[in-house]
Amino acid sequence: MIIEIDFNSGEAIYVQLCNQIILGIATSQFREGEQLPSVRQLAETIGINMHTVNKAYSILQQEGFVKIDRRRGAVIAIDINKLKALSQAESELAVVLARAICKGLNRQDIHGLVDKLYDDYENS
Repeated sequence: MIIEIDFNSGEAIYVQLCNQIILGIATSQFREGEQLPSVRQLAETIGINMHTVNKAYSILQQEGFVKIDRRRGAVIAIDINKLKALSQAESELAVVLARAICKGLNRQDIHGLVDKLYDDYENS
C-alpha cells in the first residue's frame, strides 16, 4: 500500500489520507474485503498522529468506503448507493467545475479531463 502525504500542503493530513485510500480503491490498489493497516501501524508508517488516522478511517466509514470491525479493524467495504453517490459527486463537482471555469477552462478542457481520468480508473 502506497500512501503519499504532502506535509507542506495546505490540505489537512486526514483529508489527504482519505483521498489516497479512495484513489487506491478506484485504481484497484485496494479491493473489497481487504483489511487496511491498523491505526497504530499506519500512523507509525507515515509518521503521523494516530488520531489523524482514526479520523480518516471514521470519515471513510461515514462515506461508505470502509467498515470498522472490532476484530479486523478497517476493511474495504463499499456501500453502493448510486443515488447518494450521484448527489455527493454533483455537489463536489460543482465546486471543482466553478473553480475551473474561473481559471478559464472551457467545456472541451473539462470533458477531455473527465474522459482521461475515467479511462485511467476504468483501465486500472
